[in-house]
Formats: sequence, C-alpha cells, structure tokens
Amino acid sequence: MAGPVVGEDGLARCPWGLGDAVMRAYHDDEWGRPVAGESAHFERLTLEAFQSGLSWRTILLKRPAFRTAFDHFDADRIGAYDDADVERLMNDAGIVRNRAKVNAAVTNARATVALRDHGGLVALIEEHRPQAWTPPRTTEELQPRTAESLALSKALKKRGFAFVGPTTMQALMEAIGLVDDHLVGCHRSTVGG
Repeated sequence: MAGPVVGEDGLARCPWGLGDAVMRAYHDDEWGRPVAGESAHFERLTLEAFQSGLSWRTILLKRPAFRTAFDHFDADRIGAYDDADVERLMNDAGIVRNRAKVNAAVTNARATVALRDHGGLVALIEEHRPQAWTPPRTTEELQPRTAESLALSKALKKRGFAFVGPTTMQALMEAIGLVDDHLVGCHRSTVGG
C-alpha cells in the first residue's frame, strides 16, 4: 500500500505528486483547491473529459493551447461554435484532437448555457458535494467512482452533457476540492497524519 512519500524538499506528497515539476506544481498548487465561477468549472469539466484515456500530464502541458483554442472556456462562445470551428480544433496540434471529445465540449457548452435558467453549472456540481468524506490514507483507498460522482454524472447527462461518466466526475470532484483526496499525511491534505 502506498501512502504519502517525502520528496527531496522534505514535504510529504501523494505519490503521483512527486513526479516532475509539472505534476508537483499541479499537486501542490491546484489539485483539490476550490475554483470559482462558471468558466473555471467548465474548464475543469472539459479538461477532465479530454484526459479520459490519457495522462493528466499531457493535458497540463496542453492546457495553455486548450485555453486559447476554446476561448478561455467561455461557454457562450463555445456554444456558438459551428462545423468550421470543430474543424479548426481538429487541426490544432496544440490540443488533443479527438472529434468525439471536441464535439462533447461544444455540446457541454450549450448545456452549460441552458443550465443557467436552472441554477447554473456551479450550483449543480456543488449540490453533489458529499455530506461525509473519509480522506484516504493510501492509494488503495482512493475511489475511482462514488455514489456522489454517479449522481453528478446522471444529473449532467439529464441536462444534455456528454463525456461526464462517474469516473470522470470523481476526478472533477477531486480536482475542484469537492472532496479532499490528498492522502492523509500529505502536506496538502486538510486532515492531519
């Protein structure tokens, strides 16, 4: 069983956060921290969908290009994309060029705009914050999907979202701090060792 690992800087981290500088910075400065606003939530939702089947490091390295290509995740702009915009994205080597995922981003932008009349994307995600959460002590205790991530997945699909399966939604919930999946003893965990 793998628990937190102490790095060269003397800080205990989740094992995946001990990699290169890109992963370490993401672990230390971003993962598990709340985000604010629709575009920040929509960005994380979109990037989690694009990450499916790939390494998160790949997505982090391409994130600046994603932000440019997808108009900084402005749902109104992306929701207005047409076939020419999809082709532009499919020809952009700076992002992951997967037609199903590009189309899902456009679909999800339109669904995000429509959801504003029903409380909005942020509120819908927040409604699925677990009432109780037991932070993991080891990597074996991490849950790839939970009842809450399944419920969030179903709620988003009901509203017309795509590429929002329960495992992807669990990753989203971890990334935006809806749950604290930093291992107990990690310097970023909200729970002491």
